[in-house]
Amino acid sequence: MAFVDEVGIDLGTANVLVYIKGKGIVLNEPSVVAMNEETGDILAVGEEARLMLGRTPASIVAVRPLRDGVISDYDVTERMLKHFIRKSIGRSKFFKPSIMICVPSGVTEVEKRAVIEAATAAGGKSVYLMEEPVAAAIGAGLDITGPDGKMVIDIGGGTSDVAVISLGTIVTSQSVKIAGDSMDDAVIKYMRKEHKLYIGERTAEDMKMKIGTAFPREQAITYECRGRDLVSGLPKSIEITSDEMLDALDEPLTTITEAVHHVLEKTPPELAADISNSGIVITGGGALLDGIDKRIKQRTGIEVFIADDPKACVAIGTGKALNSLGDLEKSNKKNPLI
Repeated sequence: MAFVDEVGIDLGTANVLVYIKGKGIVLNEPSVVAMNEETGDILAVGEEARLMLGRTPASIVAVRPLRDGVISDYDVTERMLKHFIRKSIGRSKFFKPSIMICVPSGVTEVEKRAVIEAATAAGGKSVYLMEEPVAAAIGAGLDITGPDGKMVIDIGGGTSDVAVISLGTIVTSQSVKIAGDSMDDAVIKYMRKEHKLYIGERTAEDMKMKIGTAFPREQAITYECRGRDLVSGLPKSIEITSDEMLDALDEPLTTITEAVHHVLEKTPPELAADISNSGIVITGGGALLDGIDKRIKQRTGIEVFIADDPKACVAIGTGKALNSLGDLEKSNKKNPLI
């Protein structure tokens, strides 16, 4: 087996994607860990653990160690990363790869340090960080090296990053902790308030993916939602329409569109003109929400495009950036603070 020396990781709140140089994306699994609360033993990681969400006995808990795009449980994140790295490149006591990990544009220095330490403890030789909007733009196939402005909206599980990029760097940006998970929470709250029905995270996510919409559909579609009646305490099924989902998702979607408007307001006029001509690109799992492009176009008046394979854009961009790791390592020797 050939040694893998460079690995790119999209450490997302909802999913972890691993990119290996020369192979592409080799792993795409949910950021979920199932563990025994009494002993601390990890029982399952990834998809196997996601299936346990909301269905575990009292002694077993399925947790998401990342919240709002940052690490909320350091130890569990480290163990999860170690599992995914070993699953992707195999086990070796002596070999450690260089790792590049994406982080939201608004993370603090403390949060950055936590990611670096977790990746190092999980087996990384050298760990580098990259801002998600830049990786997303590269992964979407945008040429960000020129002087013209490019705008990217990356809607993930925990955060939505909006950025204007020129000459390879972020000119202006905003990161809001409203994204896929917030949409799921909004659906859960809507069902409790409007239908007195209690549903879990997995059901809310299914509803969002199957009938969720950010803009009125030409023809409404329905979904049979199952949960627990808050009045009788018994299982209950009701039919929900996509029009209702539009109401349920209105608040988080408004927050995201206002963030886009705010970034455009702060953008230098020449770059704003570039964006008006070239349009806005959406990446991340949130880009798959029906009508999200139409809603943002309605708010900004600018053409909006959804990237090809939007969920993989950040990981692909991280992988492409691995080609410049040699330059980063040279920089590290000159300036150890980088």
